[in-house]
Amino acid sequence: MLRVGDLQKSIKFYTEILGMTLLRQKDYPDGKFTLAFVGYGDESNNTAIELTHNWDTDSYDVGNGFGHLAIEVDDVYIATDSIKKNGGKILREAGPMNAGKTIIAFVEDPDGYQIELLGPKN
Repeated sequence: MLRVGDLQKSIKFYTEILGMTLLRQKDYPDGKFTLAFVGYGDESNNTAIELTHNWDTDSYDVGNGFGHLAIEVDDVYIATDSIKKNGGKILREAGPMNAGKTIIAFVEDPDGYQIELLGPKN
């Protein structure tokens, strides 16, 4: 679960820039928050990310305990090109990781969460 300051901006990032689908969304008026779930396919067979928007909070400190999310993609170079074309922020261009041959890249979502893109396992 990621706490997000602007739910629509975050949904747009995960769906339009990373290519996920908005799987479901529900408001909880008594708790003053909304939950939205995004992912690459039906939750019965795929992982989903829960985006939590507390209505009275517009930003969060990511903190020093969180590292990053990691998503495996078919081609990291193509994925980063697509993310750039759609207005996404690239933190580390696609290329081999320091300690091996795996191709990786890092992008950042609207709330400052880092997402590592990993090439397929060799």
